[in-house]
Amino acid sequence: MSEKTYDQNPKAYVAESEIHGRGLFARHRIGRDEYIGSYQGPATQDDGMHVLWIWNEERERWEGIDGKNEMRFLNHDAEPNADWWGTDLFAIRDIEADEEITFDYGWDDEEDDEEE
Repeated sequence: MSEKTYDQNPKAYVAESEIHGRGLFARHRIGRDEYIGSYQGPATQDDGMHVLWIWNEERERWEGIDGKNEMRFLNHDAEPNADWWGTDLFAIRDIEADEEITFDYGWDDEEDDEEE
């Protein structure tokens, strides 16, 4: 895939991340509750580095999307600045220009379950 594939979002761009590899960053200030973008790619049931898992209430199962756009570079943070509403990403607090956009992968929840 060419780098142009990852430069189509008017609100975010891909760059080197201090968290891990490459990350997604705000092109300009993004206000709380503002739409950032949608996770796009083919459906999958196989886990992978760029797979986003979403709970499908109708089918009562987890379904994966193998990310093919810039959203695939989102990194984890236990105190994220964005979260998903289905496949759409929204800011959960103000995000400053050039700040890395992150979400919580939910790993801590799984670890908490294992400890109980």
